[in-house]
Amino acid sequence: MNEGEGYAVPGEGPGGKQQVLDRTTGADGPDTADRERQVLDRIERVRRRKARVREERITLAHGAGGKATHTLIEAVFLESFRNPMLEPLEDGAVADGLAFTTDSFVVTPLFFPGGDIGDLAVNGTVNDLAMCGARPRYLSAGFILEEGFPVADLRRIAASMAQAARTAGVWIVTGDTKVVQRGKADGCYVTTSGVGTLERPVRLSAAAARPGDAVLVSGPIGEHGITVMLARGELDIEADLRSDTAPLNALTDLLLDACEDGAVRCLRDATRGGVATIVNEIAGASQVAVVLDEDAVPVRPAVRGACELLGIDPLYVACEGRMVAVVAGEFADAALAALRSHPLGSEAAIIGRINDDPPGLVLLRTSFGGTRIVDLLVGDPLPRIC
Repeated sequence: MNEGEGYAVPGEGPGGKQQVLDRTTGADGPDTADRERQVLDRIERVRRRKARVREERITLAHGAGGKATHTLIEAVFLESFRNPMLEPLEDGAVADGLAFTTDSFVVTPLFFPGGDIGDLAVNGTVNDLAMCGARPRYLSAGFILEEGFPVADLRRIAASMAQAARTAGVWIVTGDTKVVQRGKADGCYVTTSGVGTLERPVRLSAAAARPGDAVLVSGPIGEHGITVMLARGELDIEADLRSDTAPLNALTDLLLDACEDGAVRCLRDATRGGVATIVNEIAGASQVAVVLDEDAVPVRPAVRGACELLGIDPLYVACEGRMVAVVAGEFADAALAALRSHPLGSEAAIIGRINDDPPGLVLLRTSFGGTRIVDLLVGDPLPRIC
């Protein structure tokens, strides 16, 4: 950080508000740099604690992609299923020349501007495979249908999935169907799993980021989450927005082709919890600092306006057709050019850099010239968006 800047520390100010700690020395207090170090040490101590679910029952926050989700995964699922392939908690498992992933989709409403639960399910699984550096090949599809669900809507969802699969170049080759009593499934839930082949000598991992690397995003963020929220009709807000749901495998191929082996460290699609969650996972896994530039993060005016009205930071809003890439600094320009050569990446941007200190944290250089910590999402501002 530059002299005179500081951190905005969540929960450190009066009433739990953010308090900006600058680097000046107060006349009647300790040096603020020492206070910063104390705060950072406290954060590190908290993060080292063993994950523990304190709630007795599952809440919506456990599915929002933030702190509660990470705690649930680590304290329940990772603790029960721990093995070397699962432990990195990447978007998919990689072994024997294959990548494998699975995902469930419970979005409401089922149909929204720009997409529906069908193409969302296909694109989400295709993208998880692409983020592993794999070529997506085959998908399975499982449906849980509620008694009374319209067959016409199911046909519409199936047609959307078929079109999304053709666009992504994959086949849906197996599946399952269950029907539950009325009121037990909210219409339709979809689970998709996918297998892809590893055809490049790359090993992508959230733990591979290094100081000097660049952080890129493939396009404007937050469009899916805000579109779905407005489509519920619960808010008196109108905006010309469509979900960004799309398959990213072709875009990923262009990026990997533009960089030499090993130059692309990590790829993640910014779904639940948004870009903020992804970069926090990278910072924690690699024990580096991710420093973002607020002015460089692409956000469409309609998304920014809706977020301001709702009191939501766009960095935490889900995307379904955007990826975050960490690449070696010397390949940043080549990576950006490759992304911008594809329609899905035409508005890609370099949004930050990887530093070595403070390890495990994400900092945002704000438009006002300060710096604040971007922590994992707390709570559930946008339930049921994927």
